[in-house]
Amino acid sequence: MLPPSPAPLFSPQYSIVIPLYNEEAILPLLYPRLQAVLAQLAGPSEVIFVNDGSRDRTLALVRQLREQDPRICYLSLARNFGHQIAVTAGLQYARGQAVIVMDADLQDPPELIPAMVAQWQAGFEVVYARRTQRRQEDWFKRLMAYGFYRLLRQLADVEIPADTGDFCLMDRRVVQVLNAMPERGRYLRGLRAWVGFRQTSIPFQRDPRAAGSVKYTFRKSLALAIDGLVSFSRLPLRLATYLGLLSALVALIMAILVFYWRWFVPNSPLTGFAAIAIAVFFLGAVQLVSIGILGEYVGRIYDEVKGRPLYTLAEVAGFEGEAR
Repeated sequence: MLPPSPAPLFSPQYSIVIPLYNEEAILPLLYPRLQAVLAQLAGPSEVIFVNDGSRDRTLALVRQLREQDPRICYLSLARNFGHQIAVTAGLQYARGQAVIVMDADLQDPPELIPAMVAQWQAGFEVVYARRTQRRQEDWFKRLMAYGFYRLLRQLADVEIPADTGDFCLMDRRVVQVLNAMPERGRYLRGLRAWVGFRQTSIPFQRDPRAAGSVKYTFRKSLALAIDGLVSFSRLPLRLATYLGLLSALVALIMAILVFYWRWFVPNSPLTGFAAIAIAVFFLGAVQLVSIGILGEYVGRIYDEVKGRPLYTLAEVAGFEGEAR
């Protein structure tokens, strides 16, 4: 008698990847809206929650949801690795033919997913959400976001769409390409643009956070912006060269002026300490800026050559029997 054949591995049509960090207040609001959206999708689905080292009851609530709904899977990272790494972990475990990435704060409305699926079924491999309005965000944050996206678009080696975040749908082929990229300084919306394929956007108005506190502080947003700029542009390195040339030009002009003042305006105070101090401070600033720019790139090279894993897992549920 032949042995029974192994049970087939679960192969969902849709995977929804949602990173979580201290989101116990938002989960009771998020899950019912996800349920309503999943009911509209034709085909089996899975929801992958990625607990990014939360310090509240987020993981306990996710375990409860897993007991109630077998479509819920989760990964719990051993510590807080950051939003981009948490999304990366979810992408590496996602099994769907279409993979949706969204934040848990409900600023990315789950109700937009069916429209994304419709575009995917029409033949687009990447469907990203483009923000047309940021509700209840202060003017400074809106101004900084507006300026950064347009600056990055001008400086980056690839065209990264403006006013877009990580909220998107990606075809299985796109996810496989992203998973094959070993780099550690990950700026996923830039990588998503770099891989190519047919891409389109869906406009939406971004709602305020439904509950809890904002996780992307100004410091984290600035760090993500620097990652995006350094990862997709070599212009900062050229900037160091331009600053060096500029300082040389200024030094030449100052030398000519000092020569002129010494010969034709012998009593001018500008030939003394003030001129020397200005030159020293200017050259020192150029050197420090150049070293800082080089340090950003060298630091990323150092992170890459160490070869450490992107993350470590403390707990996994919903992927039993899958080879990893």
